[in-house]
Amino acid sequence: MSPETRDAVFGGESLARIAALAEVDTDVLVTDFGAPDPVLRRMLAEAEVLVTGWGCPPLDRAALRRMPRLEAVVHAAGSVKHHITGACWERDIQVSTAAAANALPVAEYTVAAILFANKRVLEGAHAYRRSRQRVNLLDGFPTVGNFRRTVGLVGASRIGRRVIELLRPFDVRILVHDPYLSARDARELGVEQSGLDSLVSRSDVVSLHAPELPATRRMFDAARLSLMPDGATLINTARGSLVDTDALTKEVRTGRLHAVLDHTEPEVLPADSPLFDLPNVLLTPHLAGSIGGELHRLADSAADELERYTQGLTFRHRVDPDALHHSA
Repeated sequence: MSPETRDAVFGGESLARIAALAEVDTDVLVTDFGAPDPVLRRMLAEAEVLVTGWGCPPLDRAALRRMPRLEAVVHAAGSVKHHITGACWERDIQVSTAAAANALPVAEYTVAAILFANKRVLEGAHAYRRSRQRVNLLDGFPTVGNFRRTVGLVGASRIGRRVIELLRPFDVRILVHDPYLSARDARELGVEQSGLDSLVSRSDVVSLHAPELPATRRMFDAARLSLMPDGATLINTARGSLVDTDALTKEVRTGRLHAVLDHTEPEVLPADSPLFDLPNVLLTPHLAGSIGGELHRLADSAADELERYTQGLTFRHRVDPDALHHSA
């Protein structure tokens, strides 16, 4: 992993716990599996488990040849697609991810965004700031609130399912579109399955939790955005590529739709993008995922998985290579 990742994610307590579970030098970081350093080459040759994070280089065949004893990779972050290659699965290397831990703050952000969107908090704050006096709520906000609102979730992912769980205390109807969600799972989750266009046209808030795949690229284009009811809100904490940025910009500039965007395409918008200044758009800098103290949850997850490995148990959050084609 990168030095920045180690310093941000792994505090002294988690490093001490890992050191108690395995023979490890917690000061050694690998940022290049091909580095000529003889000490590093010797350590890689002896490695049985790698603890990885953001900034890990690809574990391709050349890298794996330097690690003949490698049995497992414990990833202290979400997606493993950036560094786990087909060569890992050919070697039958076990891979664990902390995606479940990283899903928690994203789901919390999403639920806050849903509740604030239906309550029109951002719009109300702007109105109050402009007037600097009492706002006539009955006239200005006659239809706000979360009571009996419809929330549409695109993707029953780890994050999507956590959002469903966190929304249970609220009087909202939840629609879900996910081609991999079974009718039985939908019943157990207490949600209504829906086709995507039907979900979009019936929801007061649409929240995206689908992975970045060729099939999901710009799934929210001009035609699909036009199906959203007037005054509806689009929330994107997934990937910017799921939304046609130009099409969304045109919609929100009219004031017809609202948006909460933690991901955009490009990831950093041009400085002159209207999305920065529109009163009906909340734009955040990839803030929903684990940051600050939340990062230590990822370290705890990695340590938990390493402990299971030392006990001969299977990983609790083992990555299934057959599921990677439809997951993040």
